[in-house]
Amino acid sequence: MAAFVPEIDVSALAGDELASKQRTAAEIAKACTDTGFLTITGHGVDVGLIARTRAAAAEFFASPKTLKNSVLRPPEKISRGWNPPRDRSLANTLGKETPPDLQEAWAMGPPYSGAEPYFTENAGKKLFAPNKWPEIEEFREILTDYHQEMTSLANRMMKGFALALDLEEDYFTRQADRPCSVVRLVQYLAQTEAPLAGQLRAGAHTDYGSFTFVKGDNVPGGLQVSDGSGGWVDVEAPLDGFVCNIGDTMQRWTGGKFRSTLHRVINPPAEAVTQNRISLVYFHLPNIDAVLGDANDPDALTFGEHYFGKIVKAAKSDHGGSSASAKELVSGGAPE
Repeated sequence: MAAFVPEIDVSALAGDELASKQRTAAEIAKACTDTGFLTITGHGVDVGLIARTRAAAAEFFASPKTLKNSVLRPPEKISRGWNPPRDRSLANTLGKETPPDLQEAWAMGPPYSGAEPYFTENAGKKLFAPNKWPEIEEFREILTDYHQEMTSLANRMMKGFALALDLEEDYFTRQADRPCSVVRLVQYLAQTEAPLAGQLRAGAHTDYGSFTFVKGDNVPGGLQVSDGSGGWVDVEAPLDGFVCNIGDTMQRWTGGKFRSTLHRVINPPAEAVTQNRISLVYFHLPNIDAVLGDANDPDALTFGEHYFGKIVKAAKSDHGGSSASAKELVSGGAPE
């Protein structure tokens, strides 16, 4: 099991010695082509900031519903503000109808953007929309710092991904110089009643973006990755480390060489149903207009079209959704 999701020290990616970076890249290549999952240490993110971010998440989720409702996510369910419990069904993104996932979340996009049309028109209006900050002391400052630190880590990892494919070191960073990456704080709620048939904390899905970093509480009822044969393998972040997994965008960019693998978050066993679980998630999302596939193919999706298509499928709640299509959301024609 330990070899299935390897632990890799990525500290060399921050240095200048090419041979050391290539050795690390070789380990990354094996993980990304075998399973699409790895765990990382030596990432360079301040562990104190990780702890402060986790504490900020806990404070938000423990806050009154009135505070949470003040930052309720937009109707089209882009990643801004609070997703109430049972607001999404991730398995729907793969066409599997399941009951809503047993979680709540708060999400933010880039803390800063620009004044150019890329940021202010069409899909940019949504993917660089203002964040919705709760009235919690230092929350905004902590989450802004966390987003920026994780983006720096993402840039280092992209160099490793490029070297793993024998590409120029800046191959991916050139195509993600205006990323719209998302930080999502997730709370998997204690379960006071039995889940419905097929209902999980997060249904089986693949991630939409380039890759994901996850720092979740290592408690029962956690992350699992498919073994490709109908079984599931538990995945835990190392002490002070992260889980990293490849998403659909990177699978497309690499022509399927890197794998975007099915994963889920399971329900806790009976002895742990009263325990909440908090997870800090960073989704790396590249430039909105990045073409996923052959640039000469008129039917190739842009990242924006792919991303909004997934969001539309995942949306499932009684809290008021959106009838907008992915094309409308990308073009800016959908209602706010």
